[in-house]
Amino acid sequence: MISKKSLASINHSSLADVSYYIYDTDIGKITIASNNEAIISVNFGITEEFGECRPTELISRAAQQLNEYFAGKRRVFDVPIQAMGTPFQKLVWNALMTIPYGETRSYKQIAMMIGKPKACRAVGMANNRNPIAIIIPCHRVIGSDGSLVGYGGGLDIKKQLLSLEKRIMP
Repeated sequence: MISKKSLASINHSSLADVSYYIYDTDIGKITIASNNEAIISVNFGITEEFGECRPTELISRAAQQLNEYFAGKRRVFDVPIQAMGTPFQKLVWNALMTIPYGETRSYKQIAMMIGKPKACRAVGMANNRNPIAIIIPCHRVIGSDGSLVGYGGGLDIKKQLLSLEKRIMP
């Protein structure tokens, strides 16, 4: 989301193009934002945003795809996304996008995937900063011992998302 704390990293001329809208879903309210070209955030709950509160075509399409995901009818999202972050964060988020639906990976496995096997904590921090929840599937990252650890939407939501994906698997 384009929250006040992340405003410093944004090109101010692009703020006029930001729109967001809040949707009710099976797991509660979700706020989706776009810059007219791509989805730039999906956050749980109602978040303080910049830009205009209105459901653009792109935001509505993302909401529809999320609802299809919650209904077990979608495994892959095809809306354009644009995650704002550091090069390292983007490297981690790209690795998360390769985790197949219904599967999980540990922070250590992600660190190894990106060629930085000792960067488990940094991977965890990048995971925590993921601005596009669910679509960039940070909920599929677990502890090395298989435990559910940390999730921006809370562990209950993480558990629901992982259970949904396990339940729908063929």
